[in-house]
This record gives sequence, structure tokens and C-alpha cells, in this order.
Amino acid sequence: MSLLAQRLTQRVFTIKRSLLKLIGAEYFVYDEANNLMFLAHQEGFKWKLSIDVYGDQAKTQSLMSIRARQIVDFSAAYDIWDNTTNQGIGILQRKGWSSLMRDEWIICDPSGVQIATLIEDSMLLSMLRRLADGLIPQNYDILINGQRVVDLRQNFNPFSYHLRCEVQGMIDNRLVLASAILLAAVEGKQRG
Repeated sequence: MSLLAQRLTQRVFTIKRSLLKLIGAEYFVYDEANNLMFLAHQEGFKWKLSIDVYGDQAKTQSLMSIRARQIVDFSAAYDIWDNTTNQGIGILQRKGWSSLMRDEWIICDPSGVQIATLIEDSMLLSMLRRLADGLIPQNYDILINGQRVVDLRQNFNPFSYHLRCEVQGMIDNRLVLASAILLAAVEGKQRG
């Protein structure tokens, strides 16, 4: 088991986006007791999205990387790497046309075989969210064979972004963490 997997045993964690970062972005991952588990750093002024996940605020060791394959985000694919083993964990790919009305992603193993779907909770709510521009909190589910295994729920707060992740079934928690961080990063870019 990798160092990253050993540290990621929590079934519930929260991601908070830093508001004070001027260039790039930082995401703090907390356990249920509000202890810092990870710090994710997104590089600023990059053509392709690039995020490194660290085990501490000093950023002494990158535990995981999320890298976009292409510049355009419309139907982008992101490679997820466990840097403690130097092995691919999986691929997250946005379903471009489907995501116009309701965000939808496919989660694949490292070879590209789909293992799960990440989808916004409801078509109606997703359309209302787009019209209300941030006034309705987002809610996503990760589904395996149509069964929800993870609930990703944004807490309503007009001043900061908080995403609560609750793992309810069998899935690699590293993919859950990468999915949640990527949602926070893409949501941040869409909201300004």
C-alpha cells in the first residue's frame, strides 16, 4: 500500500479552497475532526491544469499529481498519479457535451477502462445552478454500476468553497480525493 493510500483512510473529509491565493490556487483537505490531511496546490499561469497534493503545508513531498492532457477543458482528460509509488491511479475525463447541462465525468483505471461515473445530482438543479450562478450548492455522486459509492456535497457559503466528501462504498479513496480536488479546481475556474 502506498504512503498516500495509508494516509487516506478517512471515509469523510472536507476540501476548502483558499481565498487568499493571488496566483494559482490552494485546497486544504481536512478530516472529520478538522485536522489538515493534505494540501493541494494548483500552479498559476499554466496552459494545462496542474495540481500537486502534499502531506503538509510546507509542501515537502508531493504525494499525488493531477495533470490535464490538453489545454481545452471542454472534454478534458486528467491523469492521476500516486507520486509515492510513481504509478498511475486513474484517469478522470469530463463528458463535454453532456456537461453543458449537467456535469458528468467518467472515472477510469490507469489503462482507460471506465470504473465509475461522477455526475451532478439532478438535471433540473444543475440548470438552476447555472442560472443562479453560485447561489445553489453543488452536489455530485460517484456511481459504480448505478449505485452511489460517494456523495460530494458543497456547503452553501457565498464567501468560501467547502466540499464535503462521504465515501459510502468500495472505491479507491485516492480517486475520490482527486475527483473532489478537480471539482473544486474546475468550479473555481467557472465561478471566477
